[in-house]
Amino acid sequence: MTLLTRTLTGLALAAAIAIVARHARSLSGTGAWAATVIGTLATAAGWRWCVVLLAFFFSSTLLSRWRRAPKEQATRAVVEKGGNRDAWQVLANGGVFALCALGAIVVPSAPWALAGVGALAAATADTWATEVGTAIGGIPRTIFGWVPVPAGTSGAVSWAGTLAMVTGAAFLGTVAAYAGFDWRVGGAVVAGGVAGALADTLLGATLQAGRWCPACLAPTERKVHHCGTVTAHRAGWEFLDNDAVNLTSCVGGAVVALLVGRVT
Repeated sequence: MTLLTRTLTGLALAAAIAIVARHARSLSGTGAWAATVIGTLATAAGWRWCVVLLAFFFSSTLLSRWRRAPKEQATRAVVEKGGNRDAWQVLANGGVFALCALGAIVVPSAPWALAGVGALAAATADTWATEVGTAIGGIPRTIFGWVPVPAGTSGAVSWAGTLAMVTGAAFLGTVAAYAGFDWRVGGAVVAGGVAGALADTLLGATLQAGRWCPACLAPTERKVHHCGTVTAHRAGWEFLDNDAVNLTSCVGGAVVALLVGRVT
């Protein structure tokens, strides 16, 4: 199949999936457009790229819809954005992968696959950890001090979320291996996925912006709390929101996958 045929096929497939996801409230309007671009680039790079992207998208979507109402109720006072993912959320999780797919089209080379799938594995591991941990993880705790915090707090961990993190990375690495990537890609992306998700947790606990609601006397990531009060910046770097942390963790996943893949 030629590059043009793959591109057009990818555009049609990605647009169809994005429209369905939009109607299912998994994506916002801008999120659907961003997902269409990423899906088109992945398919243009090759069907194996498309397969791993679909594995990430469908597994993450299913987990986000699992116990969705209680999860949103538990996290609405903390989390800035809900499950209806916008363009920034989509690009934060899939942007590095899409750039690597574009690189593989323009200058075909094995490292593009290592970096791209490693970045996507980090997004998978982090998403699985968040969704499963919020659904069944019990009381999350900070990684420094082991203090109980509200569900949805960045930088917090739970036993279920940690197990899901490793499982998510292993899942995408397995899919990559069976999809036709070199066997080194499958192993390296597991390392990249776990490393990227751990980086996400560390950044969330240290440098990510934290805010405070003066009315509820409660920590949050929302600029306007669910009570309607404008919150104040309290900790971390104000520009480093959850989307920026997710993007950084994907970059970390790509770098670690590259390093591990080069030595195996």
